Amino acid sequence: MLVQRLGAPSDLDPLLERARDARVVMIGEATHGSHDYYRIREQLTRRLIAECGFDFVAVEGDWPDCDRVHRSVVGAAGGAVEPQVALERFERWPTWMWANAEVARFCSWLRAWNVERAEASRVGFHGLDVYSLWESMQAIFDYLGEEDPASLEAAQDAYRCFEPYGKRVEEYGLASRFVSARCEQEVVRLLARTRQLAAADGADAFSAWQNAEVVAGAERYYREMVAGGPGSWNVRDSHMADTLDRLLERYGPDARGVVWAHNTHIGDARATDMAADGMLNIGQLARERHGADEVVLIGFGSWRGSVIAAPRWGSPAEAMVVPPARAGSVEDLLHQLMPKRAVLVFGGPDQPGWVTDPLDHRAIGVVYDPSFESWGNYVPTRLGQRYDAFIWCDETTALHPLPALSTPGEMETYPAGV
Repeated sequence: MLVQRLGAPSDLDPLLERARDARVVMIGEATHGSHDYYRIREQLTRRLIAECGFDFVAVEGDWPDCDRVHRSVVGAAGGAVEPQVALERFERWPTWMWANAEVARFCSWLRAWNVERAEASRVGFHGLDVYSLWESMQAIFDYLGEEDPASLEAAQDAYRCFEPYGKRVEEYGLASRFVSARCEQEVVRLLARTRQLAAADGADAFSAWQNAEVVAGAERYYREMVAGGPGSWNVRDSHMADTLDRLLERYGPDARGVVWAHNTHIGDARATDMAADGMLNIGQLARERHGADEVVLIGFGSWRGSVIAAPRWGSPAEAMVVPPARAGSVEDLLHQLMPKRAVLVFGGPDQPGWVTDPLDHRAIGVVYDPSFESWGNYVPTRLGQRYDAFIWCDETTALHPLPALSTPGEMETYPAGV
């Protein structure tokens, strides 16, 4: 195991060497609201793009929202000149995950990087998540209305199936318990048509296909969610892994991508108690599909600080104090052993026991109650198996949200807020 004090930009060199030849690099976060994680992740991603030739960034965000950002950063026709304008249009709660000053800074850099390059070699920005059922449906209508009006019937049939449930699509999930797969046939028909159109190989056709995949994934997700348990989580992470694979294929046989998501998604679930609960995640699936040598998983952690989060699902975000980590946890141990900031690269025969043995590892989602620290917010983890590398920040500060308009989202994710 290698330990490097993190101070100057060159201190990220060991991580860059570890990730240089990978096909997929996944960079996590222990919260969805800490400035330090986003800032260091940005610095590392810039270097992966500029020095190692990575082709796109894919994030734990909705496809339609992120597609507006993508159009901005690649300089596509109709895209916002300033990426921050596209980020401020994020509406589904929690907006601050991506509509924040830290992501705006990265996207502004990415646009400047791209405009100096040929269109075919520009680096994209995409969303992996499954939640945007209505937004994706509208995007499909817009595309078909322009490109293939004859196919609108399939989209309208799918829309009419969901329409009785309005924006509360979890009510569809409840209804599907009594009438099996109520909208599944309509969604499958829509998906088949947009797949055919995607053969045209245009960017808009590919985006329409992906929006249809979102609709199909959302239909499965809401049916699973009402049943409780890990089924909806597995549908969601499988959808994100499938989207990543479609992007890799889209960008070409030698394409490589960077993924930004919470530690609970990118850290291999098999090295946690998630596996015993029947849960998988995108980090595990990427290792299984592409091979462990082609995938680098990088986690984050901290001992204390501040974070942007909400006390309840759908409530306004606020800056919260993150108390010192639980005694005996990974974070408590690293607070004692490590400098204030450090990079850890796992591997080799001489790894200490705390790298290979299961220890509690803190995970803070968009919903957070610091008073739960005594019994919740931790995932038992074998650190050196869950990640290939780890970035340690002893103390963190809160993220800087943009003034995006927030509307209520769907039912709370399983598990809470990650």
